[in-house]
Amino acid sequence: MWKPLKLAPWIIAAGTTWSLGFIYNVYFGGELSWLRAMYLEKLALAAQVQTTPRLIILGGSGAHHSINSQVLQEKLGIPVLNMGLDGPVGLNVILPSILKTVRPGDIVLLIPEDLILLDEDGLLDRSAPFGIAIGEPGLGGVPLKELVHTFWMQGVPTLRAIAKSSVDLVEKGRMTGYYSDPLTEQGDPSTVKYRKGKWWQWTIEKSISPHAIARITQFRTEVEAKGATLVLSLPWVYASTDKQTVGNMKKISQELSKIAPLVYDKTSYNLQTDSRLFADTHHHLVLEARKLRSQQLAEQLKPVLQDLQVLSKKDTLNEVRTQQKHL
Repeated sequence: MWKPLKLAPWIIAAGTTWSLGFIYNVYFGGELSWLRAMYLEKLALAAQVQTTPRLIILGGSGAHHSINSQVLQEKLGIPVLNMGLDGPVGLNVILPSILKTVRPGDIVLLIPEDLILLDEDGLLDRSAPFGIAIGEPGLGGVPLKELVHTFWMQGVPTLRAIAKSSVDLVEKGRMTGYYSDPLTEQGDPSTVKYRKGKWWQWTIEKSISPHAIARITQFRTEVEAKGATLVLSLPWVYASTDKQTVGNMKKISQELSKIAPLVYDKTSYNLQTDSRLFADTHHHLVLEARKLRSQQLAEQLKPVLQDLQVLSKKDTLNEVRTQQKHL
C-alpha cells in the first residue's frame, strides 16, 4: 500500500499540470481558445438577428477574412452574418457547427477555399481540437483513437505558445491570438494582419475531392430540411493563372454548380493576380479589397436571390413600411 501513497503527490502534480494546460489551450490563452471564443461570439451575434431572411456566410478563414458584411447588407437589403471560421477545422466540422444557427427562410452562402475542397476526408488539423473546445467531441466523425489522443494533447501546451503569451502579458497586459481581435456586429474581423514575407502565386494542383462533393451535397439536404437555401461561391485567391490552376478551378466550379447555385466571375474563376489585394495569406483580403469583393458578390447574388423571391419580398415589405410611415 505504501507505493501508491508514495506516488500520490506525483499523480496529483501531473493531473494539476495537465488540467492547467487544458484550461490554457482550450479556454484561456492558447490559439484554440481564441478560435473557440470567436465561434461562440458569432453564435451569439447570429442569435440576436431575429429578422429573416438572413444571409449566413460560412467557410474557413477565407470567408472570415474576405467579406465586408455591411456592404453586402446595404446592397442586398437583408441582414448579413459572417460565420466564417478556420480552414483547418475541416469541412466535416465547419458545416454542422454552423448549421445550428440556420433558420427557415435563411440563405446560406458557403465559400469554401481550396484547402477545404481538396481534402480527402473532411477532417484537418483542428477538426478534433475544435470539437473538444466547443463541447462536442467527435463532431464530424473524428475517429475515437484520434479523439483520445487529441484530448490528451490539449493538456500539453507548447513552449512557443507559452512564451508568446508571456511576452503578450508583459508588452500588452493581456494574452492575444490570431483570432482574438474584436468582431463587428455582423461577425467580420475588425482588423487586418499583413504579410511580412514575399508573395508568390498560389497553385491549385488538384480538383475537388469526391468527399467534398458528397459532404456539400449532404449539407444542401440538411440546410433545406431547416427550410433554408444553400448557395455556393468560389473564394478570391491570389493565384497563378497557369493551365493547371485554371483547369482545376474550372472543374471545381462545374462540380459545385451541380450541387447548388454557384456565384463567381466566369472569366477569372475568382483567381486574382494583384497581391496588393491580399493581407497575410492567399485567401485573406485587405479592408478595401473586402469592400470590392463584397460589391462584386452582391451583384452576383442578386439574380439568385431574385429567383428565390427573397429580394422581391423584402422590397415589397419595405414599400409597405414606407407607405405606413406616410399615413
